[in-house]
Amino acid sequence: MTKTPKPTARATTRQPKLEPQRSNRARPVSELLPDVGRAAFRKFGFVQHSIVSRWSEIVGDRYARVSIPESIRFPQGKRAEGVLSLVVSGAHAPMMQHIAPEIVERVNRFFGYPAVARLAIRHGEVKRAERAAPPPSLKPVPESLGQSLRGIADPELKAVLEALAAGVAANGETPQLGRID
Repeated sequence: MTKTPKPTARATTRQPKLEPQRSNRARPVSELLPDVGRAAFRKFGFVQHSIVSRWSEIVGDRYARVSIPESIRFPQGKRAEGVLSLVVSGAHAPMMQHIAPEIVERVNRFFGYPAVARLAIRHGEVKRAERAAPPPSLKPVPESLGQSLRGIADPELKAVLEALAAGVAANGETPQLGRID
């Protein structure tokens, strides 16, 4: 009886891993910065930083004074049905827990898809960055321009328009619109 020898090692040819093509050029920081910021926000749970900056628009001033979003955690491999963590000050946590479905609805309306499924509320100190008041104008606004600004309800827009009017008045020249040929 003759025995046939068993093959001990397979003869396989491995393909070497291909490295990505390098450009061998200096890249501007502006190309690298979005990736760095995106990584930092994802690490701390935020896909979009606008939820933090526009929190008072999303939930209203009343609730924004006592809460601030801390992070959004999504299930592995998903970008929906996440958990929004809120920091709530003092005894406002029961109120926020009571209106949690409304907050979830408003946040999802802001994102445009069901990004948040539930809230996680944590007690803590809510620190708000105070907005700097616009600097007072050096010259009073001319009476003719001041009358037209009285109907504007938004104080921030009104302050910007008053500053623009003061700048026009300080120049001393009336702006002329020219023809575009």
